[in-house]
Amino acid sequence: MKTSKLQLLSITLVLFFLAGAWPRPAAPNPAAADWQTTLQQRLPLYGHRNWIVVSDAAFPAYSQTGIETIVVNEDLASVLQYVAKAIASSKHVRAAAFVDQELPFVPEQSYPGVTHLREQINREFSKDMLSSIPHAEAISKIDEAAKTFRVLFIKTNTAIPYTSVFMRLDCGYMTDEIDAKIKNRMASTNK
Repeated sequence: MKTSKLQLLSITLVLFFLAGAWPRPAAPNPAAADWQTTLQQRLPLYGHRNWIVVSDAAFPAYSQTGIETIVVNEDLASVLQYVAKAIASSKHVRAAAFVDQELPFVPEQSYPGVTHLREQINREFSKDMLSSIPHAEAISKIDEAAKTFRVLFIKTNTAIPYTSVFMRLDCGYMTDEIDAKIKNRMASTNK
């Protein structure tokens, strides 16, 4: 029995379809659907020098492979509260947080709610854990860190400029003071 080329092509296409090899549309990003689970999965992997950024809606998507971006349809304050609590509950890391130096100058009349958002951001961190740096410097720190370390961006729906919070993870079970003592002891031993 002879089969035509058209019949062979039809059979091949049916087999591809049945085998599940037919190209399908890209699956939705599961991280976006459940960003809390993604954070909880990444946090144990992350350590000293990794970054987590909770950003406003206009933050750009990076093309670097070390940077992962999750887009969530939630406000910055509630996402930040969850992230800060997750980091604080973690034994192995703590956050050194940075906000844009421009944030105090964003006018309430142009961006209603910015005053309340600033207060919410400040509430999430003790004074020694939160610093302010120029926005361009924050971006440079992320660019530099992403060359070697992973960075997780959680992009919120908040449409107020300069409200992103940049969290550099540090060792959770050692303070800067203890590290300085260790290094001083090393230096005095090497003399």
